[in-house]
Amino acid sequence: MSTDLTGSSTPAPAAGRSPWRNPLVVTLAVLALAAVIVAGLAVRGVFGPYVPQPDSVDVGFAQDMSVHHRQAVEMASWARDHSTDPRVRQLAFDIETTQNRQAGIMQGWLGLWDAPTLPSDGHMAWMTAGMNHPGDDMASMNADGSISRMPGMATAEELARLRATPPPQLDAMFLQLMLRHHEGGTSMLRYGRDHADTSEVHNLASQMLTAQTAESQLMTSLLLERGAQPLPAN
Repeated sequence: MSTDLTGSSTPAPAAGRSPWRNPLVVTLAVLALAAVIVAGLAVRGVFGPYVPQPDSVDVGFAQDMSVHHRQAVEMASWARDHSTDPRVRQLAFDIETTQNRQAGIMQGWLGLWDAPTLPSDGHMAWMTAGMNHPGDDMASMNADGSISRMPGMATAEELARLRATPPPQLDAMFLQLMLRHHEGGTSMLRYGRDHADTSEVHNLASQMLTAQTAESQLMTSLLLERGAQPLPAN
């Protein structure tokens, strides 16, 4: 408090007073922060439908993993019906039901995104350009960076041999083909988990990776019981 020449008292100026004690400044700062948060959430599709681009990780993952899953379901359904080992039949049933459900989820996303249910040409172009996938070579690499066959996929000849093989030899062949199939999809699962824009794809890829890692460990042990070795990566 100070006294002027007339003897009246006036309040002393608030030197160095923080602007954050001003209610208007605080309100404006809160609104600005909220706008930034809302904008970030909108990109992720929290407020309203977020539609990934056709060449996005999310769309490519859903398309390619649907194809990958369909072959796993085909092999698993055959082993479920023809194996004589209860453990193999149970494993095949689990893979068949789980991957059928997951493929349905991914196809549902593609429908909501108005995206093709299947890739139009090759596979895995949605992953990093020039990334070396198991089994890649110049003959299998397309001009757009995609590949003709995804890692782990069985050939038509291998599928035919699986159907023609009687038990108990069927069990070892199924385990070999499915183990290679699971391991071949690992790079896609990790990339989808780490680079997807939508939380749905991120979460599903993470769940798939956890489940298939456990199944791969079980298949490895079942193969060792039979004196069989895993197939090399393709």
